[in-house]
Amino acid sequence: MNNLLIPNPKEAESIHIIREVAAQFERPVLLFSGGKDSITLVRLAQKAFYPAKIPFPLLHVDTGHNFPETIEFRDKLVEELGLELIVRNVQDSIDQGKVREERGRYSSRNSLQTTTLLDAIEEFKFDACIGGARRDEEKARAKERVFSVRDDFGQWDEKNQRPELFDMLNGKIHVGQNVRCFPISNWTELDVWEYIKTENIEIPSIYFAHEREVFFRDGMIWTANEHVYREEHEEVTVKMVRFRTVGDMTCTAAVLSEAVSLEDVVGEIRASTISERGARIDDKRSEAAMETRKKVGYF
Repeated sequence: MNNLLIPNPKEAESIHIIREVAAQFERPVLLFSGGKDSITLVRLAQKAFYPAKIPFPLLHVDTGHNFPETIEFRDKLVEELGLELIVRNVQDSIDQGKVREERGRYSSRNSLQTTTLLDAIEEFKFDACIGGARRDEEKARAKERVFSVRDDFGQWDEKNQRPELFDMLNGKIHVGQNVRCFPISNWTELDVWEYIKTENIEIPSIYFAHEREVFFRDGMIWTANEHVYREEHEEVTVKMVRFRTVGDMTCTAAVLSEAVSLEDVVGEIRASTISERGARIDDKRSEAAMETRKKVGYF
């Protein structure tokens, strides 16, 4: 871990939040997707408890449609750091009849993750889930607190949030409630990338430009894959692309790019006039797509 003595106010704030989670809750967990934000959280958690190991497990809700590069990176990181990883699968929720597989042009398993996540929280009795959401990503996330209380059903009430004056975090909850905690809530996409660059953090290869079979739909670049619905007239081509945000293959669009290094990516982000969530297909379903998902228990 580099630059331990160089002051970084946002890093210090995030480390403080992670330590508060460990101090105030009995069974916290870090929600891990294999994306840049959750990888950044792992580095922050390392620093928060160094030289001890991270004192809580990682939880990955696997849709079964994840990019192979992301899964390979997840397993490698966990092995290298000696972390505890819990994986729960959306396919199991489908097989149990708890959720129904979507069909058609915009089918995705993204929203189905909510049921699998809530079941995992109940199974392990987690009272705090640390996530990598940031306020600059999307308007629903912009109005969520750092400690965001969810009710017995995992639901979020945006009109009933606790004040967080003077950075005081209140983790007191009733039986059955749990809290979503967002240590990098005040970071921007550029902050994350500059931190990754400064800390020389390894990330999955799909964040860098590479050749991939894709097709164009609705002005977006979709991955051509057996999990992604494609109509006959939608022609598959090979393009040099990368991913700014990483969900599973059914809800994440690529962007044309020549960025093959962290320096290139940071430069590209600085020049961009489009939000990273502009590449999330699931956010296009409605103006309130994210808020609707969060109200029923989404990340």
